[in-house]
Amino acid sequence: MSHPHLETLAIHAGQKADPVTGSVVMPIYQTAGYQFDSASHANDLFLLQDPKGKHGNVYSRMGNPTVDNFEARMTALDGGVGAVALASGMTAVSYAVLNVCRAGDNFVTSRNLYGGVSNLFQNIFRDFGIEARFVDHDDPENFRKAVDDKTRLFWGETLPNPGLNVFPVGEVAKIGNELGVPLMIDNTCATPILCRPFDHGAHITVYSATKYIGGHGSSIGGVVVDSGRFDWAKHAKRFPMLNEPDPSYHGIEWTKKFGNIAYILKLRATMLRDLGGCMAPMNGFLFNQGLETLSLRMKKHCDNASQVARYLANHPKVNFVRYPGLSEGNEKKWADAYLGGMYGPMVGVDIKGGVPGGQKFVEGLKMFYHVANIGDTRSMAIHPASTTHSQVPSDMRQKAGITDGYVRMCIGIEHIDDILADMDASLAKL
Repeated sequence: MSHPHLETLAIHAGQKADPVTGSVVMPIYQTAGYQFDSASHANDLFLLQDPKGKHGNVYSRMGNPTVDNFEARMTALDGGVGAVALASGMTAVSYAVLNVCRAGDNFVTSRNLYGGVSNLFQNIFRDFGIEARFVDHDDPENFRKAVDDKTRLFWGETLPNPGLNVFPVGEVAKIGNELGVPLMIDNTCATPILCRPFDHGAHITVYSATKYIGGHGSSIGGVVVDSGRFDWAKHAKRFPMLNEPDPSYHGIEWTKKFGNIAYILKLRATMLRDLGGCMAPMNGFLFNQGLETLSLRMKKHCDNASQVARYLANHPKVNFVRYPGLSEGNEKKWADAYLGGMYGPMVGVDIKGGVPGGQKFVEGLKMFYHVANIGDTRSMAIHPASTTHSQVPSDMRQKAGITDGYVRMCIGIEHIDDILADMDASLAKL
């Protein structure tokens, strides 16, 4: 059989059937602990003698069979070597960065970010002594210009929430490879169905599984996936935490012992073990279910979003529409290159009247849900300047394209006529 397509991997990757019961659907292993075969077996597991966990689990904080299956599917969908599922998307972002950053280090990030991540990078990491250097990704060379010998990674969102100006994955990855700096990509809003960042040179992917992967707004979770393609040992001077004896875990030298799975194994054995942000088994079960219909849902989301964007672009009460399929220049080039021709499930619209106009439009929507999250089957809308990005300084918010009247719309999988009718009725009240 040739290499399976993504639609097939989303259903069949990982364990085919439960080895204990034969259950086709992966059971929910609602347990904290696991019986060891012997003292030597326990010792081997604690010393990571079997890093892929083929012959046992230690504790559900570090690994659980239900969650393992979700990790295996995400690894297969992205084409990586391993994954770690976590309690939330924010946990995944935090661990991905902290896994290779220490006090005094820095990283270079696009300023076009989800508001919670922007606040984490600018304020919380600053308190840890880690500097986030914000640049405009419209010129990939801005990343090169911000690098010094303490730079540990590049960061971007494939489809930035809520700005929606597609990140130049391949261009920034190329710069990173030249300088020995890995590119980490938050692929939450694109999902592997629209974009597989590793195919374009990225090294680590991060997801909030809460969104389109789960798809139904029922669970919180995140995941980090490792491509296995960044040579951490080659750049040992930049990454001492992976190449020198680690006092936090038996003095292990991660790259020396584990090669191309060093990054993701260190994340599990230190970040997850010691900070404890594990995914609950029930959530792992629900995310596995979500993956099975991800390709169908994303196609419908994107088709509806395209029609919404074109409708709003011609409306007299709209200043502008932000949607990758309607962009121009480099933005359109990158959208064509990295979104698989579907352009994403979200639409940004600047409503006339500034903050009051944007808020009134959201309040006037009846079928749309007024919520903070994204990625459900249902349509949702929010006014970022007064909610998700209210803690982001005004100048940074404006630079990220989030104007006072900007409304982020997550277009659901309802019938397109009903979606358009709800927007039309709200706009008529302005």
